[in-house]
Amino acid sequence: MEDVSTRLILSVYIITFLLGLPANLLALYSFSVKIHKKPTPTDILLLNLTVSDLVFLLFLPLKMYEAANCMKWELPGLLCSTTSYVFFSTIYTSSLLLMTVSLVRYIGVAFPITYHQLHKPFYALVASTIIWLFSAAQCSIVFIVQHSPGLSSENATNEICYENFTIKQLNVLLPVRLEFFFTLCLVPLVVCIFCYLRCIRILYTRPRISYGQKRKAIGMALGTLAVFLVCVLPYNISHLIGYCTGTSPSWRYYTLLLSTLNTCLDPIIFYFSSPEFRITSKLPICKMLGLKPDSSGLRNESSNADLSIENGL
Repeated sequence: MEDVSTRLILSVYIITFLLGLPANLLALYSFSVKIHKKPTPTDILLLNLTVSDLVFLLFLPLKMYEAANCMKWELPGLLCSTTSYVFFSTIYTSSLLLMTVSLVRYIGVAFPITYHQLHKPFYALVASTIIWLFSAAQCSIVFIVQHSPGLSSENATNEICYENFTIKQLNVLLPVRLEFFFTLCLVPLVVCIFCYLRCIRILYTRPRISYGQKRKAIGMALGTLAVFLVCVLPYNISHLIGYCTGTSPSWRYYTLLLSTLNTCLDPIIFYFSSPEFRITSKLPICKMLGLKPDSSGLRNESSNADLSIENGL
């Protein structure tokens, strides 16, 4: 790991933690308020996305300690496995949840009758549960590689956390990473591109939809695609290249930093995806600044938010 800049890694971790934690706590408050009043499938999915980001951020100080210690792991080996497992599983949980949100939005725009028939929080809860279980099961490879009797390597656990793999470990790990590239990255990316491009095309053929609502839909689509292209895709490309070369690329750590920034970009998607997030987020900010929120303005924005939801936005 000598070629990896520990200062860069530590800096990105600190920035991510300082920006991502308050933003996602605000999102957690906003969606909790909305779900308590009138839950929608999209809000439940975005709440799960917020929880995923917060779990990631809660374990981030351990990675910060690792970076500050020149990437040497001096904590218990099981904690290394747990931290790596949480890192990867939450990253892929986020990508699957974003894919599901895009599907819900597409159904709402393209098939409004079907959308209203399926517009039940129960379905979103089931989808979220399946996503959490699927990503958790997929990323269990972390424990298998590090603690399976035939694969475990004491050096890899005690000196460097989840790096410096043996040939036996790579023979198991690299095919699994290739499967991650297709099922947890490429498929969600293709689904998001299809859904949002179709949404934008359909919205621009409807004269009833205002220009402002169309612009919000475009912002939501571009924000989601930016998260995939900037934060998710580069790291997963390292899986593809690693499988082709038979090694674990050293530069994958830099692409993992981009995945870390995902927790800072997700609240931007929340802003475009949920009008209620924009409404409820104003309340704690106004209180913190000692300002009195305009209740009439919030009511008007709330009614516009409900109209946008009814229109499938």
